[in-house]
Amino acid sequence: MTGGGDRGSSDPAAAAEAELLRGFETLAVARPDPSAGVYEVRLNRPAQRNALSPAAFAEIPRAMSLLDRLPSARAVVLSAAGPHFCAGIELGGPGNPLTAAYSKGSDPVAAAEGLRRVILEMQEALTAIERCRKPVIAAVHGACVGGGVDVVAACDIRCCSRDATFVLKEVDMAIVADLGGLQRLPRIVGYGNAADLALTGRKITAMEAKEMGLVSRVFDSKKELDAGVAKIAKVHHE
Repeated sequence: MTGGGDRGSSDPAAAAEAELLRGFETLAVARPDPSAGVYEVRLNRPAQRNALSPAAFAEIPRAMSLLDRLPSARAVVLSAAGPHFCAGIELGGPGNPLTAAYSKGSDPVAAAEGLRRVILEMQEALTAIERCRKPVIAAVHGACVGGGVDVVAACDIRCCSRDATFVLKEVDMAIVADLGGLQRLPRIVGYGNAADLALTGRKITAMEAKEMGLVSRVFDSKKELDAGVAKIAKVHHE
């Protein structure tokens, strides 16, 4: 961290708070109720259906690390802006490392190694959610696709609204869901359900997600979801 190094070393909490206040490009981090130790981390690219861009993969671990170090943060709600939770990994766009690895030259070995390193960094970004010592509660509404399911699987508690749907689309694109979902989902929903989702690419509803254990609670609307998850988070705060 540059600037204020002495203050950061003497008061890490103040340094983490100041870093949070600097803001993010792809996330919105807020403390809705100053009297409660609940922070909201919101995926904040609604025009792109909150697709996970390279910037998002850099900012998610940064936000989680800061909240992990912040004593006032007792619980974290992970939500999303707009009509959908997450459209998965953003594959297009200039400078995207997933596609750039194979467009820079003809050496397939170097390209494969570059892609491997990018994927490892993306895996670490989502593992930061799992490693956060504060309970992380996912609040899912609308579509939760591919990498969005990987994000949700890294959370401690998962809730959704009745309009939520979940799908692992990687099989339809002839790629592997390798951001941690295939490792975490069997522990959450059982091996059979995880294999079903990964190998068929079928979309499941909120109620089926609850039946298999992917989410623990289903709320009738986004408004009720937000209120219900805030109540759960405040229990952890108390």
